[in-house]
Amino acid sequence: MNQGLTATRFCSGAQKEINAQAFANQKKAQEVLSESGIAEIWETAGCRVNIVGSLRMGLLATHRDIDLHVYSSPITTESSFAIAAKIAQNPKVTEIRCINGLHTNEHCVAWHLFYKCDNGEIWKFDIIHIEDGTEYDAFFEKMADRIVEVMTPEQRDTILRLKFETPDGKDYHGVEYYEGVIAGGVKSMPEFENWVIEHRKKKPYYWIP
Repeated sequence: MNQGLTATRFCSGAQKEINAQAFANQKKAQEVLSESGIAEIWETAGCRVNIVGSLRMGLLATHRDIDLHVYSSPITTESSFAIAAKIAQNPKVTEIRCINGLHTNEHCVAWHLFYKCDNGEIWKFDIIHIEDGTEYDAFFEKMADRIVEVMTPEQRDTILRLKFETPDGKDYHGVEYYEGVIAGGVKSMPEFENWVIEHRKKKPYYWIP
């Protein structure tokens, strides 16, 4: 399933176009989130709902992805599935997938759903239902806010440019762009590709600048 917001590739001198497209994509994501009513369903069920990821940071580029972390306590499979069942009643929700991580140190249930807009666009919602007070409560919100705090305008431009320059089919994680540019000094796609190769040789970790 193609999640790309645009097939356009920008030349190196088109930073204004890139920033304008990213702003438009960000605005569209907020509209889709509001239209879907998905956040409100979680809130009505007593959950705390936070936007995370690229949408929170203003770095949404070429993927129709909306990331939410929702919190409540206690969480059971029954309670989380009951909320997902209400979301599934919306005919625009075309598919829902679940990963149960309640038995892990992440204390969560991960929901991945696909939402079809009236114009035919498919948006993916990644919703992590996390138990209040556990290790990752607000962790990724802090990560996103810290990235926004330290990121320079030039680094922001570079991150967006690299996202738009990434060839179709390449599977790079958002945080790899952020760490590569902010901590690794990456400025070009070849530099980024090499940085990712070396970075993935390391033991996995969560990076906060």
